[in-house]
Amino acid sequence: MTKLYRLLACNLLCIMLAATANAAGLEEKVREHTMKNGMKLLLVERHSSPTIAAWIRFRVGSVDERSDERGLAHLLEHMLFKGTTTLGTKDYAAEKPLLDKIEATAVQLMDEKAKREKGDPARIASLKKELGQLEAEAAKFVVKEEFAEIYAKNGGSGYNAFTSKDGTTYLINVPANKLELWAAIESDRMQNAVLREFYSERDVVMEERRRSYDTEPEGQLWENFIAASYHAHPYGQPIIGWMSDIENLSRTKAEAFLHKYYAPNNAIIAIVGDIDTDRTIALVERYFGAIPQGTPVAPVAVTEPAQDGERRIEILADAEPNLIIGFHKPTLPDPDDYVFDVIDMLLADGRTSRLYKKLIVERQMATDVGSFSAPGSRYPNLFVISATPRAPHTTAEVETAIYEELGKLQREPVTEHDLRQILNRLEYEEVRQMGSNGGLARNLTEYEAIAGTWRYLIEHRQKVARVTPEDVMRVAKKYLTRENRTVGFITKKGAEK
Repeated sequence: MTKLYRLLACNLLCIMLAATANAAGLEEKVREHTMKNGMKLLLVERHSSPTIAAWIRFRVGSVDERSDERGLAHLLEHMLFKGTTTLGTKDYAAEKPLLDKIEATAVQLMDEKAKREKGDPARIASLKKELGQLEAEAAKFVVKEEFAEIYAKNGGSGYNAFTSKDGTTYLINVPANKLELWAAIESDRMQNAVLREFYSERDVVMEERRRSYDTEPEGQLWENFIAASYHAHPYGQPIIGWMSDIENLSRTKAEAFLHKYYAPNNAIIAIVGDIDTDRTIALVERYFGAIPQGTPVAPVAVTEPAQDGERRIEILADAEPNLIIGFHKPTLPDPDDYVFDVIDMLLADGRTSRLYKKLIVERQMATDVGSFSAPGSRYPNLFVISATPRAPHTTAEVETAIYEELGKLQREPVTEHDLRQILNRLEYEEVRQMGSNGGLARNLTEYEAIAGTWRYLIEHRQKVARVTPEDVMRVAKKYLTRENRTVGFITKKGAEK
């Protein structure tokens, strides 16, 4: 055994032992507490630094919107930074009547516009002018970014939020001695949020849509690819909403959605860091315990019909070619989902993966290649392979090369050596992801919401370890088929002939 090999083997052993110890330790360290109003707390004490990561995950995302609500979850992500009845305002008692007038005027304007060619242009112009005047008057009461300013003055960092198909998350890192400040701010936001500046923020989201999708070829490709992949299930709808969806969102609709779902029984809170668990539970109970429950988020009843033929989407644009291929697949806890974790890592995880070596190193026909599951995880999703051709190679050439590698998965058993390498990489990645307070808080809230238990973090690698070469061949034959795939690609204008 060479010195280099002994060193690599030692490093690998250390990683594996650390991952095993970390998983075992996590089982002992995570404290669960469910409050009477249904809020779930997941707490982990880590005293390596005097800081805390606090994540709030709501089990409501864009998949839970009705057809007349598309884009609401994303817009509410923006709006919940605007403040409450006490924060973000100089005088809420004086501000509220103006907000009510703004809403009444905006609804009239939307109703008139909805008449299309039968709408009265003069009335539309008059209502627009009135709305602008009311918004200018209401702006005098607004205190911009007061949440962020308070957190920043008290040592907070990473204050952010994100919306997905499956949920909405708000996060912050604070010094350990500022946990009560966090509890005061976030409990106030959960029960007293005010959606001020709603229509100006709606305009911001519309501009975001124009910039990221309508005028961005890769954004257009992804949006149309997902829409083509799902004909019935709401996973096919964009998180941000279509432009006409956003244009017809009202503050009244947003408030109804907010009060219905953004409530303790639909919330999971993870607090990781320099805490005393019992004191933290008591603190959270004191600030959040009296907040009433909302409506539980019901499962989406629609089931996507089985695809019975290849679907192809082409975007003509003044942009470089790009390729996306998606195959319908089950999601967790279906055993085949764990097989796809193996297929994902085998095909496109790192420089030793099959697609990287074949497309980028050996044949030099692509500049990048990747694979992932999308667009969500609560419901059956897609296994997606993406690649960017390298000139003079075309998307068609790259597509053919990808199918060649998928064919090998269907015909040739994966070696035990390959499976061991995948487990080693999984263990390393788990250690890396859970190394920070924020990384652990994210994983705890994510898997508690999606898998129904944070213990997925511990169980995942154990289940992947049971995947056999025969499983990989079976799943590849079952799902990675022509009739089950959707293909999207960008063709550069002028090159389509």
